[in-house]
Amino acid sequence: MPEDKLDTIALMRAIADSPKRDNAVYHQAMAQARKAFEDAEAELGGPVEVTIKTKRKRSGAYVVKWTFKPLG
Repeated sequence: MPEDKLDTIALMRAIADSPKRDNAVYHQAMAQARKAFEDAEAELGGPVEVTIKTKRKRSGAYVVKWTFKPLG
């Protein structure tokens, strides 16, 4: 078997054996975002528009501010 084919097989095995990415935090954040939209629509009485501001703090935190307003 050619050397490059053996390397490819070894690479494919390493990828298959590598641990899978844990997306639990991502899914939790998306659920919180959906809940925020639902809460805003309930509070404002209908569809909403959103503006987003982001900021990186000196501490290293990444801050996202969402402002909901009634649509229209």
